[in-house]
Amino acid sequence: MQEILQHRHLPDTDRLSLLSATILLAYALARFVDLPIRELAVQLPGLYLSLGINLRTLVTFLVAGVTASGADWLLRAHPRLGEKSTIEHWMLPTLTAWVIGLPLFQLPLGLTWWGGFAIGGSLLMLVLVAEYITVDPEDMRHPIAAAGLTAVSFALFLSLVVALRYSGTRLVLFLPGMALACALVSLRTLHLRLHGRWAFLQAGLTALVCAQLAAPLHYWPLSPVSMGLALLGPAYALTSLMANLGENKPMHQALVEPLVVLVIVWGCAVWVK
Repeated sequence: MQEILQHRHLPDTDRLSLLSATILLAYALARFVDLPIRELAVQLPGLYLSLGINLRTLVTFLVAGVTASGADWLLRAHPRLGEKSTIEHWMLPTLTAWVIGLPLFQLPLGLTWWGGFAIGGSLLMLVLVAEYITVDPEDMRHPIAAAGLTAVSFALFLSLVVALRYSGTRLVLFLPGMALACALVSLRTLHLRLHGRWAFLQAGLTALVCAQLAAPLHYWPLSPVSMGLALLGPAYALTSLMANLGENKPMHQALVEPLVVLVIVWGCAVWVK
């Protein structure tokens, strides 16, 4: 029993509350402050690229940085961390903070906005707690935390694609944001499933394939949810396939789960069209 208790650690509640409150406060203040938009325009050969910069854009990047540094600050208190790097634990909290900000900037102020605000804050805290638990591989809750992080990461990817599609983001801006999120989600999932091994090549390949699919799908008359599901399917299937192969499973076994999930998710994409 004593040995089990030595591997059951939770983050300091004061640090966790302070970090979550700082991030949510930044989003709340940005929602009530409106500053003029500064436009940055570049004329490229055959392409005119225009990007509007306002307070919300700056807050999004600021919050991403605060979340990454805050996650490191939170995890440094883990007694089992030692001198190890925490970079793998920054990815999902940063992505979570980024994604929850998108609907908060788009939804009208009201009961729905406050509901999204509460759900986003709760989700961010759960991700931070799960990342804290996964620091110790011998923690009995590690498999549950890893599975929860995997599920949340792909749900965040789906939410991001839906939000970008709903806002009418141009393809030249949609692809980098989607590909970056896909790479982060795939990389973190593979890192969890392969017990600490980095799989940069596999994550990059997954992001590249999804980007190749997203380019033609962007011009199809798909609803935001259909678009999100159409990209979620291959993102999860390829990540799962890479993980299965990394675990030295036979090819026929490695293909079963990814193909089944891909068919189900694409079926849902067609059904909700």
